[in-house]
Parts: sequence; C-alpha cells; structure tokens
Amino acid sequence: MTEFIFKLNTDDTFTVASALEVDLTSKADYNHTFFKLLRPLYRMPSFFQNEALDLWYISLMVYYVDRKVLRKGTFDNWTRELKLYIPVLEVDKWNENKDLIIEMISYLSGDIWDFEFRKRELNEKETKISENVARSYISTKYVPDCFCMLSGGLDSFIGAIDLLKENKNIAFIGHYGGGKGVKPFQDKVISLLKDKFELQDGQFFNFNATPIGGIEDTTRTRSFMFFMHAIILASCINKEVDLYIPENGLISLNIPLTNSRLGSSSTRTTHPFYLKKFQELLLKLGVKVILKNPYQFLTKGEMLLNCKELDFIKDHYNETMSCSHPDQVRWEKGSGEPKHCGTCLPCTIRRASILKAFETDTTPYKDVDYKNGKAKIELRSYKIGLLDYVENNKGFTIQMSGKIDEQLDEYENLYQRGMEELATFINTKND
Repeated sequence: MTEFIFKLNTDDTFTVASALEVDLTSKADYNHTFFKLLRPLYRMPSFFQNEALDLWYISLMVYYVDRKVLRKGTFDNWTRELKLYIPVLEVDKWNENKDLIIEMISYLSGDIWDFEFRKRELNEKETKISENVARSYISTKYVPDCFCMLSGGLDSFIGAIDLLKENKNIAFIGHYGGGKGVKPFQDKVISLLKDKFELQDGQFFNFNATPIGGIEDTTRTRSFMFFMHAIILASCINKEVDLYIPENGLISLNIPLTNSRLGSSSTRTTHPFYLKKFQELLLKLGVKVILKNPYQFLTKGEMLLNCKELDFIKDHYNETMSCSHPDQVRWEKGSGEPKHCGTCLPCTIRRASILKAFETDTTPYKDVDYKNGKAKIELRSYKIGLLDYVENNKGFTIQMSGKIDEQLDEYENLYQRGMEELATFINTKND
C-alpha cells in the first residue's frame, strides 16, 4: 500500500513514518490556479461551504495520487492500494461518510482506497479570502441560476447552447491541463457562446490543477476534480442549485467495446452509478448541488439533431475537441495545429454522430481511414465489439461497467440506438 499525508496548514505536525508528505499549498508539489483568480471568487455571494471546500481539496489529493502512482508493477498492472491521511474542517461528517466516498472513488478509479481524516482549521489564505468575499462587490455579487461544465468538447457545447436558449444567467466551469490540446478549443467555444448569446466574461471560469511530476496517464479521477471546481463555487450560492454535466448516454454507460476499454483506462465520468453515489455524498454532506445530465438517454447523434440552435451547431461543431487524450496533442506533421486522432473511441463516436446528423463531417482528423498500425487494431476491435453486441444480452451488457437498478428499459433502448449509430459509421470502414 502506498500512503500519503496531505497538509494545508503550517502548524500541522501530523506524521506517519511510512507515508509520503505533500504540501498542497506548495508550488513544488502542485500547480493549481483556483486561489490565483481572486476577483471572480470575491464576486461570489459568500465564502465556500466547509464541506464543499473539504471535498474540493480531497479531489485535488485523489487526483495527485492518481497521477503520481504508477499502475504498472501492481499485482494486475492496474489496481493500486492507496491510503490518504486527509485534514478536513468537518471531521465528524467525513468519518460518518467515509465508506461512501471510498466506494465512490474506488469505483471511479478502479483502485483500492482508504482515507483517514483529521481535524483542521481554515489556513491563513482561506481566512483572508473569506474576509474579502464578505466585504467585496457588496452591491454587485454574482448569483447564477445554475452551473454547467464546459470542457471544449462537443457534448458540453451542445449542453451550453440548449441551456442558454432558455436562460442566460449561467456560470460555465472549465478545466485545462498542462498540455496544449484542449485549451484552444475551450477558448474558441467560449468566444462562440459569448458572441452568439451576448454573455459576459465573468460567466466563464477556467482553472488548471496539475500535480508536479505526474507520471501515470490513465487519470481516471480527473473528472472528480473537474466537477469539484464547479461544486465549490456553487456552494457559495447558499441555496439549492443545479450543476449540468452534459454527456451523451452511450459514452456515459461506459460499456466495453474493445479490450482497451475493459480496465481502469476507461472513463466512468458520468456513469449513472457514479453520479448516484456522488449525489448521495453531496446530500449527506449538506452540499445543496443537484447533478444533472440532461442527455442521459440520448445518443451523441440525437444530441446534435435535437440541439436548439441546429444551424449554429452545424456551423461550429468542427471547432470542438472530443479526442480521448487532448493533452497528448494530436499534431498533424507540419500543420502546427492540434487535431483529433480520429480513431480512439470518443473520436469514433463523434464521427458516427456527425454522420447521423449531418451526413458529412468537416472536422480535421489525423487518421480518417484507420490506416496506421494501432488504428487498424482499434477498428478491428470495434467491429468485433459490434458483433458481440448483436449476440449478447443487452440487459446484462449495460450492467458491465456498474450497477443500474432503475429505468432499465430506457437504458437498453439507448444502448441499442447508440450501437446502431456507431455501426452505421464503422461499417463504412474497411480493416
């Protein structure tokens, strides 16, 4: 088991001989920009709820460990055994909900986690920010009606458009890593939304959180940290508020289609089981944020066809990024521009959806016809997966990545439509 002690206060003397010590306030250990963008924080109605602040830090800690500890070399080359010693403001609540958060994070990452909580107080920086929130922008506080994740991808772009057609008072939350693959697309999507819907700069929050010296690239817990940047801001509103997480239902189900999608390398970002546990944890902590994926029962192609600004999305879908590793920039030799690989599963689902909705796809892809060595294997795997889909029990298949105990008929129908959408595209390619 690999152990980590995390510290947030200068007077924290807690120690365990077998554990590595990490100072989350030190630039030598972690680069995170949340507390560097102070003006947007001061505009919020109040300081963060203690439980939300605790959970935000926990998400940073979990992501840190996820990046720092290699899966290779474990008993199955995937599953790690990890223990975190965590300082929190609300220690009693965390001890009461310890089993729940361990279950949630273990499901998300595919590892074996253990947490030990200890009491702390606000540190000097947090106290100063709390005081400044209370006395700044008194007459111009920012109170959005809801929050929405904005990744630079196609699904979140559609989600933002659909929400903005009904209500413009929305806060959008983005996150970018240390690479160059996704940031240009996020900036472009923000620019498009601002121009189309006459939005203000202050409605968009974009943060970076990067553990220094990260060596493990599967990053299954990144989404937890991403969502927590929205949840901690939403906790400032002091009333129940919705957080929209737009993602198509097929990718949400995380059903293995190829061997590479069977292990911890496969994302469970919005799987119904994970979101259910996440929501349960928020409610038990008293954090009044309601998680919503309005596209849980739509394929990506159906999301495009049902977009409330169809001409707008048709004109601009090619300015979004769907590739599975956007920070491992997909450079087309000599072009100087980041590009979709065109062959990973998210790219493939994207291409199938655009074919369904618009018949032609103007997105630039590095490998359009699955010609390089790895792409040929991926295409063959997709075709085998589609054959398995035809033969397998769909009710069993949708449970492969996590328990689903309600609306089974709707999930089965979604899965069938999604796989048929995918097959229509895949069958146009020869392996």
